[in-house]
Amino acid sequence: MRTEIFEEESIEPQMAPLIDCVFLLLIFFLVATTLKKLERQLPVSLPPAVQAQEVAMDPQTLVIGVDLEGRMYLSGNMATPGVLMRQLDEVATHQPDRPVRIDADCGTPFEHVVQALEALNVRSISNVSVHVADRK
Repeated sequence: MRTEIFEEESIEPQMAPLIDCVFLLLIFFLVATTLKKLERQLPVSLPPAVQAQEVAMDPQTLVIGVDLEGRMYLSGNMATPGVLMRQLDEVATHQPDRPVRIDADCGTPFEHVVQALEALNVRSISNVSVHVADRK
């Protein structure tokens, strides 16, 4: 004789892994937006440009900031010359085509910008741009 067995439980997706994924995505976006804010908080007043072309920024772009006193900032954090050189050495070794952008204050003596450009030139990093203020 054959008997039929009925299951009373229905199949439902597990909620715990889905909640974990949502929290991980939330943390990722919070960290990503915080990093972008650091770059915008550099103490740099960019010079205006009349004929600058709008270029989309690559998320891999390494940003070197130079303030009025010639202090260097690397992706939003103050960097000593040694830290800057080590980072540029690493970029030149592993990612020679990585874009580099220089954000220099409009009142910065040009010699400080030249120091940054020379450091890039010595390491044969040629994908370099200079950031200017947006047109109003």
